[in-house]
Amino acid sequence: MNSSSFLQLCQLCAAGLLLTLAGGCGALRLTAPPPQSSFYALDSVKIATPAASPDAATTLIINPPRASAGFDSPRIIYVRETHKLEYYAYNEWVDTPARMLTPLIIDAVGNSGAFRAVVLASSAATGDLRLDTAILRLQHEFHSQPSRAHFTLRAYIVDNMTRQVLVWREFDESVAATSEDAYGGVVAANRAVQTVLEQLAGFCAEVAGNWPPPAAAAVPKDTGASLHE
Repeated sequence: MNSSSFLQLCQLCAAGLLLTLAGGCGALRLTAPPPQSSFYALDSVKIATPAASPDAATTLIINPPRASAGFDSPRIIYVRETHKLEYYAYNEWVDTPARMLTPLIIDAVGNSGAFRAVVLASSAATGDLRLDTAILRLQHEFHSQPSRAHFTLRAYIVDNMTRQVLVWREFDESVAATSEDAYGGVVAANRAVQTVLEQLAGFCAEVAGNWPPPAAAAVPKDTGASLHE
């Protein structure tokens, strides 16, 4: 074998070795397990329970919250640019925000002591007033340092008999995150939700205190007599 042939053979062996090593690294990358997903919840709201008012005679029906587009899935949203919603890849809520919020609203409003009963709309119970809510946003915002969790809830109280909206209010709360990651956003989101639900409970209690509205002044019945008699 001359020197030229020997050199070509060495080059072929080196190329084969490099291909083998590259294939092995690729196999290692393919078999590496993906990161574990983490799941988070919105916790129960801790509101001091006042003594039930002896005059509380109103029953409140609560409809499950609706959610704006983009906020109706378990994915946790973060925002770095205005109007652009992004999702954490390996961090999620245990359920949709609307489903997690439903029992929290019932507990928060029920613990206000302003109502005889607070029940979910899907039950067979009937009520005097109805509470409709809509989640406008629940997101982790990186517009500033520290980042902040931002929660906005709109609430409507409806006369359940006439279907007329009596009053509505929008609640908006932003809380600084404890760390610049998904967990920090979740902790801040829980605090924002708790503050909003405390405000919502007070709002509902205020409306219940003014219900039913004062009766209209009595109007004399028409006796059929002419004003000219």
